[in-house]
Amino acid sequence: MVQTMMQECAVPPPDDDGDEYRFCSTCAFGSVCIAGDVDKTALRDLHCLVEHVGTFHAGDTIFRTGARFGAIYAVRTGTVKTRLIDLGGRELVLGFHLPGELIGLNAIEPEVYPCDAVALDEVEVCRFSFPALATLAARVPAIQRELFRRLSRDIGSAALLAGDYSADERLAAFLIGFSRRCAERGHPADTLRLAMSRGDVANYLRLAAETVSRVLRRFQDQGLIRVDARHVTIARPAQLFELARPILQR
Repeated sequence: MVQTMMQECAVPPPDDDGDEYRFCSTCAFGSVCIAGDVDKTALRDLHCLVEHVGTFHAGDTIFRTGARFGAIYAVRTGTVKTRLIDLGGRELVLGFHLPGELIGLNAIEPEVYPCDAVALDEVEVCRFSFPALATLAARVPAIQRELFRRLSRDIGSAALLAGDYSADERLAAFLIGFSRRCAERGHPADTLRLAMSRGDVANYLRLAAETVSRVLRRFQDQGLIRVDARHVTIARPAQLFELARPILQR
């Protein structure tokens, strides 16, 4: 299947906006190339699997719970929320996904998507046929390692908030973690734009929305952060990290 796709893909699609190492500036597999394991020419097979999908607008669903699994998605632009809706119609936020991050990995074993993926703003995604990607990963160990690394990171992220942590610790860990993810993508680590609502943040952290607002005000009064609508500036990262240390552990 991969060979057939290679024969059909003689040149990169016209929206190649990457550099000498990557086809796309927000490539979800960029670390495979940058690490030196695979150069851009060798990665052409992977590029041929990509289908650019979007634009999705805020509230649009990229995939729904129970839909048959056939592909994983990489966020190209915007922010995506994953969530569950219980039998009572209540929402449970599972995570927020930034450009360069993969969604749909948790569907591999059940072979159906176990959650919804919803755009929080204008979103474009890259769609990777999973059967073709799995075949390619078997041939290119660096791609296989990257998939395993992403799976491991998702498992670790899900475990972070499972303990008996305070509201201050949870929110500090969320802000520090978001800051690190922005820095990995070349954005300023101290200036965060939160596309999600405070209600979504509270839901994800398993806190009341009023609690999140109160803790944000306290952090601001203490000079740890500055808040302007959905923009948060981390003014004292070392002190904020100390609050988050019980969760982050490093």
